[in-house]
Amino acid sequence: MKAVTRQIETVVSGRCLLDAPEGRGPFPLLLGFHGYGQTAEDMLAMMRGIPGADGWLLCAVQALHPFYPRPKRIGACWMTSQDRELRIRENIEYVKRVVKQFRRSESAGRSLVYYGFSQGTAMASRAAILGAEKPGGVILHGGDIPPELDDLGRMGRVLIARGRGDRIYKPERWESDLARLDASSVDTTRCEFDGGHEAGAPFLEAAGRFLAESTGLGG
Repeated sequence: MKAVTRQIETVVSGRCLLDAPEGRGPFPLLLGFHGYGQTAEDMLAMMRGIPGADGWLLCAVQALHPFYPRPKRIGACWMTSQDRELRIRENIEYVKRVVKQFRRSESAGRSLVYYGFSQGTAMASRAAILGAEKPGGVILHGGDIPPELDDLGRMGRVLIARGRGDRIYKPERWESDLARLDASSVDTTRCEFDGGHEAGAPFLEAAGRFLAESTGLGG
């Protein structure tokens, strides 16, 4: 007897961390998506390391699927290959709701940038292209652009970064992503730096310049 799969819709609450500048807004909004096995705390720490980010409303979005990557260490994952298309739709709806909630706040301005690290680069890319709002820019660090995304023009401006010693985001994927961005005529800033799969100082400096140039764009 063959088993039959049934998808049962339910309600799952997402988790975000918010860091707001002092004073009154509106402030530009930076949404961050962490890597595999990380948490919103990990992503927020990376976002805070960007020069000038203290002038932005920082929102680190945690993936909907928590697990224990190591004993007593909580992490989360955006998706696996199982029910892939369904997970993509759920994640996009999740991001739409996050942005919508912050749009209700007087402190959030119209400028919007997505920042994805490692597995989170897929989320940043999908949010930019499939989300409700066109962003002013997208930061992609240490991870590739999903293969199913065709026209990348809606990403606006892109900072794409890779450590030369990164064993996860390999040179051939980096070159392929650059070619795809060029084919879609995306305004692309490349940042390849000495380092591995981490946020090195050259990347953080490039990200700071990118955010400064993105203020007032998007939406």
